Amino acid sequence: MYPRIISFLRVDGSTYDQDAIWIPKMTEKILHEHRETWAHKPVLRAIYNDFYNRIANAARPGFSLEIGGGSGNLKDFASSVVSTDIVLTPWLDAVADAQALPFSDAAFSNIVAVDVLHHIERPKRFLSEARRVLKRGGRILLIEPAITPVSWIFYNFFHPEPVVLKADPLEDGPINPNRDPFDSNQAIATLLFGRYRHRLNDLFPDLRVVRMERLSFFAYPLSGGFRPWCLIPSASIEALLGFENRVSSVLGRLMAFRCFIVIEKSGV
Repeated sequence: MYPRIISFLRVDGSTYDQDAIWIPKMTEKILHEHRETWAHKPVLRAIYNDFYNRIANAARPGFSLEIGGGSGNLKDFASSVVSTDIVLTPWLDAVADAQALPFSDAAFSNIVAVDVLHHIERPKRFLSEARRVLKRGGRILLIEPAITPVSWIFYNFFHPEPVVLKADPLEDGPINPNRDPFDSNQAIATLLFGRYRHRLNDLFPDLRVVRMERLSFFAYPLSGGFRPWCLIPSASIEALLGFENRVSSVLGRLMAFRCFIVIEKSGV
């Protein structure tokens, strides 16, 4: 039985009308386009399946909550997942804002967020909510952009989402109810688990980073992501991913495009 949803809350405390949830039309359109791209792009599926395998191997037994489920790909890959997003789609289980999760305390063994953290307006609020709904010993599993000397060039000049290295990822303040769900700062994870890691530890002493891996040196940028183009032949993607895994310890800090972060909630 899935963990109980206690309410459908907006971050400002008001409730969603489950029969008439507001869906930003552009967001809905983008998510449908992403599903279409996913279905027709085997290289993209291989790259994300590698991410999902890492997540599955690091996850604790029990139910997982996916935030920012978007096009619903993780739910097709793993069982015992409650998939949510802030927009209503037929392939997800619930509408939820990561900054005000509509679940009871200690409801989940894991929280999974793939390409989500850098879209959250107030990451500090998400971490507070994640700590609340996680069981003791539970884990937050994140896949995020990594800003390295090589990836910065690509993300800064050739990617539509900004890289703002001067931002404070732990800044709190009012939530903009009209904010575009795809607004972002791709530097958030790099800042949060780098320059701001000591402040993060002070604010959340019971949330401990137990793993941080830097990955995706060639495959991700050459795949085109969720854009229609791809520069990698489908037949070579598995070999390329295997090569990346072998050289990750050498090339990670220099040219990784992605990072995998595992955060564990203290069991005491």
